[in-house]
Amino acid sequence: MRYAYALTTAILLSGAAATMTLNQPAGAQTAQNEPGAIQASAPRSGAPMSFADMVAKLQPAVVNISTTQRVTTNANPLAGTPFEAFGGGGQPVTRQAQSLGSGFIISADGYVVTNNHVIAAGAQGATVESITVTLPDKREFKAKVIGSDVQSDLAVLKIEGANLPFVKFGDSASARVGDWVVAIGNPFGLGGSVTAGIVSALHRVTGSGGAYDRFIQTDASINRGNSGGPMFDLNGNVIGINSQILSPTGGNVGIGFAIPAEEAKPVIDTLMKGQKIARGYLGIQMQDLTDDIADGLGVPKGRGTVVARTEPGQPADKAGLKQGDVIVKVDGKDVTPDQTLSYLVANVKPGTSIPLELYRDGKPMKLTITVGTRPPEEQLAQFDPNDENSQAPGADSDTMAAASLGVQVTPLTPQIAQSVGVNPSTTGVVVVQVNQASDAAGKGLQRGDVITTVNRVAVANAGDVAKQVAAAKAAGKTNVLLWVQRRALGRFVSVGIN
Repeated sequence: MRYAYALTTAILLSGAAATMTLNQPAGAQTAQNEPGAIQASAPRSGAPMSFADMVAKLQPAVVNISTTQRVTTNANPLAGTPFEAFGGGGQPVTRQAQSLGSGFIISADGYVVTNNHVIAAGAQGATVESITVTLPDKREFKAKVIGSDVQSDLAVLKIEGANLPFVKFGDSASARVGDWVVAIGNPFGLGGSVTAGIVSALHRVTGSGGAYDRFIQTDASINRGNSGGPMFDLNGNVIGINSQILSPTGGNVGIGFAIPAEEAKPVIDTLMKGQKIARGYLGIQMQDLTDDIADGLGVPKGRGTVVARTEPGQPADKAGLKQGDVIVKVDGKDVTPDQTLSYLVANVKPGTSIPLELYRDGKPMKLTITVGTRPPEEQLAQFDPNDENSQAPGADSDTMAAASLGVQVTPLTPQIAQSVGVNPSTTGVVVVQVNQASDAAGKGLQRGDVITTVNRVAVANAGDVAKQVAAAKAAGKTNVLLWVQRRALGRFVSVGIN
């Protein structure tokens, strides 16, 4: 489970809900929380004497999820430091690691919902080898990932089973602050555990941005391992998926967050169909409108987001948005701290033309913009050429190992181009890592360098580089000629093939 060490960071745990009816035909498979199954023990108003009857119905559908991961680490204790050369040339070390989380079954044939971060690789150099789903009755199943989505932090797994206990989603939109909720999960690997509390807040914005930064906040105890587990209302409906906590210590302090069912259900339905999630995108860097910035720009306080910069060729640039514009409405909806610009835009269908209301130089104006498609999160990730722990998206170590140049590269995106100081329209690959024992290192190549051609042929990804290296080998050559750009300067570099 993810957690936060400061008030500026939050981490969430999630849950789901279900219903079950008692008047089904004999032998019919029904949800554990079908209407009528639990209302008697959990009346609509007031606190119940006990949650026991409700939990007995729901807990069989809540599962433990564990992953087995292979982690490769550098054997050199000084790797990544100025003294790396003194640390020896030890080979990378591979070890096994495990992670634990929670989930819940949503169909009798074995579809399971959890958080994406529960089943994702937990560290740099890690690869998930297997995922195991364990039911409360101790039955274990190997799970297959049907679909996952980083931004919503949701994933759908499939286990091979029949007549499995399951639960269904409820209506989180009807939840009110002060309502009782019950969280079921697997904190700290202890096995099935139940906690209760109330809804502390709705539509809570944590600052993570995007289409899903609106959570149900609860004081029900949520800890590591509860991630991906369900949050139930007193009717046994899954109204949230436990996802994060806010904590200065890493433990529960009464501030937990769940992805609302109304936000999660459409994503899960799409993932179950094997489809990708498409979200709106403007192509801007945003900045919060603080009171002092509002004064400086001469605009009203309390609503709006500042455009810090626009990405060349992206929808905002094409529509004429400029640095310093303050966007106050998106398609007629106010931009506020509780309804952020990123939330509003991400939930617009790509390709849709919508009106924007904004202030420019203190004067109100309107623009129409055609919303684009948000790139994958890994492509949007910031690349820091000075930070060896900052991993650029799409780095293809296997391809580059085959290319035998002693460098690892990734496609150059406009975002990465900006961070390494080259023109955003540049096409090529950026160096992520250099083997210090290679000729490339001896020739001065370093992290953040941009390679635009290999043997005077343009390259756009690691595969293009590998193709040119293979052609050079086939021609009996021992070197390839690279055009390397470092910020505003470029040069040819002849690099030996290992």
